[in-house]
Parts: sequence; C-alpha cells; structure tokens
Amino acid sequence: MAREGSLEAPTRHPLDWRSESFYDTDALYAELARVYDICHGCRRCVSLCHAFPTLFDLVDESPTMEVDGVQPSDYWKVVDQCYLCDLCYLTKCPYVPPHEWNVDFPHLMLRAKAVKFREGDLPLRDRVLTATDVVGRIASIPVVAQTVNAVNRMKPARALLEKSLGIHAEAPLPTFDSRTARRRLADLPGASDVAVPTPETTGRVAIFLTCYGNRNAPQVVEDLVAVLRHNGIDVRITGNEVCCGMPKLELGDLDTVARHKDRNVGQLLPLVEQGYDLIAPIPSCVLMFKQELPLMFPEDSAVQRIRKAFFDPFEYLMHRHRAGLLKTDFQRGLGSIGHHVPCHQRVQNIGLKTKEVLELVPDTKVTAIERCSGHDGTYAVKVENYAYAKKICAPVVGRIVEGDFDHYLSDCPMAGELIQQGVATREATSAFSLLRQAYGI
Repeated sequence: MAREGSLEAPTRHPLDWRSESFYDTDALYAELARVYDICHGCRRCVSLCHAFPTLFDLVDESPTMEVDGVQPSDYWKVVDQCYLCDLCYLTKCPYVPPHEWNVDFPHLMLRAKAVKFREGDLPLRDRVLTATDVVGRIASIPVVAQTVNAVNRMKPARALLEKSLGIHAEAPLPTFDSRTARRRLADLPGASDVAVPTPETTGRVAIFLTCYGNRNAPQVVEDLVAVLRHNGIDVRITGNEVCCGMPKLELGDLDTVARHKDRNVGQLLPLVEQGYDLIAPIPSCVLMFKQELPLMFPEDSAVQRIRKAFFDPFEYLMHRHRAGLLKTDFQRGLGSIGHHVPCHQRVQNIGLKTKEVLELVPDTKVTAIERCSGHDGTYAVKVENYAYAKKICAPVVGRIVEGDFDHYLSDCPMAGELIQQGVATREATSAFSLLRQAYGI
C-alpha cells in the first residue's frame, strides 16, 4: 500500500445498476474483498462513521489479521453500517477514480444494499421507515397528526414500538404538521413579469418541498419563501411531486427510485422549460437531483437538465449576492451561531454557503462544524444503530455546548433533532428562520 493516491479531482462513474452483472453475488463478494483490503491498508476513514471501525475490527480480530481471514458472511456487517454520506469518497479516500484502483466505497455499499434488497432480506421496519410518502400522507391528516405526535412522546408507546418494529425508544422521531407547507403556500402569488437573471440563475425559483419540508418542517419552508420573496425572486412550489428517492436509495430499492424519478421529472422538467430554477430545503434531496439520479440515469436528458437547474438554497442566494441582487437591509444582528454542515451538503462541493450568507448580517459570526451528525436518514432511529449514532454525534454536540453560541442549527433539520437531543438545554433553529429574523420580515 505504498503507492501514492491520485492528485486529480475525483470523478464519478455512472452506476450500472440495470445490468445483471451488478447483482452477481460472486462478483460482489470479490469486489468487496478487493476494496476492503485497500481500506484496511489505508485506514484514513476510521473517524467518519461506524462502517470503517466495523471493517477494521473484523480484520484485526481475524486469524490472519488480513481481509482474507474475514468470513465473507461478515462483509454485510460493514454494509449495514454505511448510510451513503459520501464523505469517504469526496473528502478522505486517495484511491477514488481516476486512480487505477478505482475505489468508490459508497457506491459499492449501494450495490451490496441493492443485492440484499433484491434477495428480500429486509425487515418490515426498514420498508416502513423509507415509505415517506405513504407514512407522511397518513400522519399529517388533521387529528391523526396530533395523535401520532402525542403517542411518539409517550414512553410506554415508544417501548412498544421498539419491541415490535425495532425503532429505538429514545431516538428522536419527526413531528407531523397537518398544516403542511403545501397548504400554507397554496395562495402564493402567480408568476411575476419581472425576474432579474444572473449568469447562473434566472430569478425564478420553484421549491421542491420534499417529504420532510412539506409535512414535518413547514415553517422552515415558509421562512425560505419569505427570504426569497424579500429578495425579489419569483417563487412558486412544485406540483404534486413524490419523495426524491433518497430513503429508497439508502435501502437499495433502486426500482422504486426509478419510479419516483419518472414521477418527479414529469413535475420538474416543465418548470425548467418555463425558466424556473429548482431548490429544496433538505440537502439530501438536493444531492439526489444533483448527483445520484444523474449517475443512475446518465443517458436521460431530462434528468441532466434538472441537475443543471438544481441549487442548494444558500448556494442560490450567494449567486444572487455576487451579482449585487441580494438585499442587505438587515434590521438586527444574529450574534454567534454554531452551524452544523450536513454531509450531503458538504459533498455537493459548493463550499460553506450558509455561513457566507449568514455572515452578511452585521454583528454575526458563524462557526462551521464539519462533522457528521450520525442521524443520516433512518440510520439513527434503528435500535441496533442508535448508540453508534449518538457516538458519532457527540463531537458536534461538544462543539456546540463548548461554543456557548447564541443560536445553533443544522442545514438538515433531522440532523438538528439528534444534535438537539444531545445539547438538551436549547432548541435548534434553521438558517432560513434566522435570516428572516435578521431581515425583520
């Protein structure tokens, strides 16, 4: 393992998920052994998540203390600990393409998850947790939402849920709001005739609400809309889109991802053709359209057009600021802010755009915390993973507690919930909410 890593920028190969060879178990085991051996010889990613400590413990406790001493049946223990954050690929691994060793650990884990899913080796819990549209539609019905939220706060009910489904009794679960973002924003004004473009943006934005933004964090979406409209941006929400597909991707259910893609393309492409840019309030959903779907469907021109039109919200605002179009008529400073940068935002390679925008506000200092929160979709709520998630989250919590900030937030509200559980004394907020406060709107 003395060979140097590549100094070239990482490049990603399309995911060949529709070929039968992708699901060949023997070929998968051979590739897992090859990549595990490279990782064992490097070990740079040991602090990122629990997948790599799991792998290295398996190797160190084997008879040979090499990968050849690990039972292939134990390879799955590593796969189960990967939640596709992508950080190893984009921040740590020196052997990613174009290096000749061609290591793409997250997509290898995705391949293994897809094989496991095709074989049907999945608990009911995992299927339920990733059915965000179905669960959300039911749980956000008036009265039902209040009942679900109340039950989720009851210790006996959570103990029963842990025993019956394997959802940890202490893991934070999202609350549901019957006043969804779609209902709250139903009366948005129609398209404006005045939209000022920049080289990167059109000045017209369609918000892909996301399952979470629509049903679990509608106030966050409302605050985002208020900030965009205050800055003269023509805003609308997308039509009846479905889940972006990230939860099903993490499960390995690629056929459902493809079906979601088809539904969403039908909603999003006409908006792009009408001159709208696209944003979403959740980083994982942005990443899905920016990276994962384009790699799954490289030949789909509609997917590629949508990719080019999709932005992180603060990436979008910084484009507007550089063109002199972002208002700086702030009414109040925000003080000190502890800002957790989610993995799925970091790997978009856009820099610390949330920090940059918030620090345009006078008397505001933002400290970026670039560590994984450990929440990662459905990972942290599972009974077998909750302790690992809390351990991964501990450095983030420690930074926030020690920083004694006036505010703390994560660009991923779900990550914010796990961080808040560790901080305990104060609630997390959102960057959109803080920016709205600063504007006084």
